[in-house]
Amino acid sequence: MKTQRFKAEDLKYDKEGLIPAIIQDYKTREVLMMAYMNKDSLKKTLKVKKTCFWSRSRQKYWVKGETSGNFQVVKAIYYDCDMDTLLIKVRQLGDGVACHTGNRNCFYRKV
Repeated sequence: MKTQRFKAEDLKYDKEGLIPAIIQDYKTREVLMMAYMNKDSLKKTLKVKKTCFWSRSRQKYWVKGETSGNFQVVKAIYYDCDMDTLLIKVRQLGDGVACHTGNRNCFYRKV
């Protein structure tokens, strides 16, 4: 099987140009959060090795941890079989909090 060089343009983005990114702790496999990226924020993430997202509510780029100090160092990035979702394995820095509510992850409520 021949491998191809990855290009952000090959992914399938929604009509707003966004793709969901699931953020997972690279050691524990705990799902920390989900956010959206566009081509530019993905390229920036690849360049700086920290998660960078597109805020739908604020309509601007943001780097996880830029205000809280809880940066996420990228260890690996995967895309799914349909090429429409990312899985980003990270090392969570700072006090270990990934959620803006102060919780370790954004999935702290059970149905």
